[in-house]
Amino acid sequence: MSHFAQVVNGKVQQVIRAEQDFINTLSNPNEWIQTSYNTYGNVHRNGGTALRANYAGFGFTYDADNDVFYAPKPGPEYTLNTSTWLWENPNITGNISQG
Repeated sequence: MSHFAQVVNGKVQQVIRAEQDFINTLSNPNEWIQTSYNTYGNVHRNGGTALRANYAGFGFTYDADNDVFYAPKPGPEYTLNTSTWLWENPNITGNISQG
């Protein structure tokens, strides 16, 4: 079973666990994009291939051009690292965790 994010106008509305066959039966299957629970910071936690940079969460952005998910911007001083797709604050060491 996989996880899928429902994306409307570039924003994640919900994330569900389902089979691809179920997604294919929905009236709007193109709104559902697979996401990996094991992907964070563009790295797969178990050594596999990262899928769409980060596991999607409610309110996340889906960037179709780059085929990635990333969290909402936590504040004006943060910048998006487009290698990890995590927000970084120049005044703090480390990345901001997702939702």
